[in-house]
Amino acid sequence: MKYSDARLLPPVIQQQLRHKAVELFLNGKNPTEISKHLGVSRQAVYNWIKKHSESGKQGLIIHKRGRPKGTKLQPWQSAQIMNFIKNSCPDQLSLPFFLWTRESVGLLIWNKFNIKLSKWTVGRYLATWGFSPQKPARRAIEQNPKAIEDWFKIEYPSIQKLSKKEKATIYWGDEMDLRSDHNVGSTYGLKGKTPVVKRTGNRFSCNMISALTNLGKLNFMVFHENFTSEISLKFLKRIIRQCDRKVFLIVDQHRAHKSKIVKDWLTKNKEHIRLYYLPRYCPELNPDEFLNQVVKSHIGKQCLHTKAQMVRLLNRHLKMRQKRPYIIQNFVKGCYPRYVA
Repeated sequence: MKYSDARLLPPVIQQQLRHKAVELFLNGKNPTEISKHLGVSRQAVYNWIKKHSESGKQGLIIHKRGRPKGTKLQPWQSAQIMNFIKNSCPDQLSLPFFLWTRESVGLLIWNKFNIKLSKWTVGRYLATWGFSPQKPARRAIEQNPKAIEDWFKIEYPSIQKLSKKEKATIYWGDEMDLRSDHNVGSTYGLKGKTPVVKRTGNRFSCNMISALTNLGKLNFMVFHENFTSEISLKFLKRIIRQCDRKVFLIVDQHRAHKSKIVKDWLTKNKEHIRLYYLPRYCPELNPDEFLNQVVKSHIGKQCLHTKAQMVRLLNRHLKMRQKRPYIIQNFVKGCYPRYVA
């Protein structure tokens, strides 16, 4: 027998069916007979009898389906939550979270408006507001906002102006290390089975220092020692040999760049090169950091067994980048558009 879906009937008819089913049950009819008599499923009859036994006639009352009223945020409430997410972090609002997640936003809504929403509802709100899950960029808490503002408004414009006057080329330089145990990326595998990638258990590393321009020129040097004043000086000598114009090199405030031996050499060679320093704890202001990320990503995905193999692959990758200046230019443009000018 084909039964009708009672949920599709008008609420008044549904209410009558529920009471009729319970009445027949109390008069000695079994659920199978009741379902055939009323034309509804036996499971529906069992559910109605159970609700009646637990709550009496109140259990048979039909409630409106869908999300309950009272949980919808008003426009002014949505605006407040959006401002909190845009302008602050969860820990600043005394929430036990470090990142904005559906759970942390839900807790914020509960704390502010005493409205409890499921994480799925919160996710729909976030999508409606224009938010999406993203990997956050890191910024050091030791940064000095005033120093960063001065860099963009005063220091870098003066470097640009002086470079045009002295016909110098502006370089951004940075150093980094590469390790054999640095793994990046993901691989495909069967669901529920974590893939295993076998790599050498030997640990080895090498270092590189590079400098690039907004015209796409790239200079680099691979070395095996720790980054010291001597290594910094060696690279400075190399870059002025490779460049046919005066060099303005912008670097971080690593102690090797500011050592006495480097400063003395810069004083003697001030007609060929000049060093400028970025604000402290601000790697995001250096376009060369983009190159570092690309190199680490590329090397980290390779199956390396020896240090010589790593060095060979690193040199090949950097030489390939030298032949594609438009990629280097994109690093500069992606860091700060005014660097391109």
